[in-house]
Amino acid sequence: MLMSRSKLSAAIIGLAVPWLPVVPAMADYGLNLPPPVSPIGDEILSLHNLIMLICLIIFVVVFSFMFYSIYAHRKSKGHKAAQFSHSTRLEIVWSVIPFVILVGMAIPSTATLIRMEDTSQADVTVKITGYQWKWRYEYLDHGIAFNSNLSTPRDQIENRSAKGDNYLLEVDRPLVLPTDTKVRFLITANDVIHSWWVPELAVKKDGIPGFINEIWTLIKKPGIYRGQCTELCGKDHGFMPVVVDARSPEDFQAWLAANKQEAAADASAAMAEWSMDDLMAKGKEIYGACAACHGAQGEGVPNVFPPIAGSAVATGPVAQHLEVVMNGRDGTAMQAFKGQLSDTEIAAVVTYQRNSFGNSAGDAVQPADVKALR
Repeated sequence: MLMSRSKLSAAIIGLAVPWLPVVPAMADYGLNLPPPVSPIGDEILSLHNLIMLICLIIFVVVFSFMFYSIYAHRKSKGHKAAQFSHSTRLEIVWSVIPFVILVGMAIPSTATLIRMEDTSQADVTVKITGYQWKWRYEYLDHGIAFNSNLSTPRDQIENRSAKGDNYLLEVDRPLVLPTDTKVRFLITANDVIHSWWVPELAVKKDGIPGFINEIWTLIKKPGIYRGQCTELCGKDHGFMPVVVDARSPEDFQAWLAANKQEAAADASAAMAEWSMDDLMAKGKEIYGACAACHGAQGEGVPNVFPPIAGSAVATGPVAQHLEVVMNGRDGTAMQAFKGQLSDTEIAAVVTYQRNSFGNSAGDAVQPADVKALR
């Protein structure tokens, strides 16, 4: 519906202003908040509409008096300005009326804010950590954790191919949540301030390094709900979307079981000896998260992020390379990936960096090597 309105508006502008060479691009828009799918979202929408109605009534009353006074007491009709210093009765009236209006607004607003902060009796708890520039989700009750990265192809971002329907609002792994279940979010950040926001769920909370904020939701119907980081967190702030996949409680339990099996398989794989080809294939997949800083071809960003191609780290001793990837570098934008990636993922991406982009170290890092360094 929103897309059709945007296209219709653009077409109208094109017809109304025929001399424009190209119809201007227009973003999607709506005349109200997105339709909520949570009880708190319903309350916020109702509160929003109530406050807007009160503001509209005030606007009509005040401007009606103003326009009437201007018209009925204009100088051309011989009216002269009244001469008085003050009116105690009038001052009391224009102080009491706004006070009553503000209290009338504050009571339902405060009640809604209190309910928004009540995270007690939650059935599922998810810890959300913001990183530059991705999210990490940890299901604290179930021992499942994974990163969620932007999956929009670089060709679309760099205008080499057409934009997809969910351009910059798609991820490789969405946050899967059950419907009709109270979900508690613990939100923090690892590097700078981020903000986790999904409008349909009526959830928006800052993730601040060293602090944990809480908020909750209860999703009423299955579906895909999209949001973004709403705190300016760095050069790729716009490449940090949020995707929530809401499923029925039965489907959510099936998803949990499948992911627990996958986690067990990953733990077994970490004990195995990987071939060079397997490490390179896995490393290429993991390197996608590094490309934002170090470039798709390892070229880096001049004077900001160093290149991987031909770098002293990627062609030097393996131990030094692992140290940088696992623990980062103080005073730089290089993050510590020890808490973000598994042993297998770190081994694979380091192997890939050392044997791609013209680098030819020829060595393969095994998951066991990473585990030993932990």
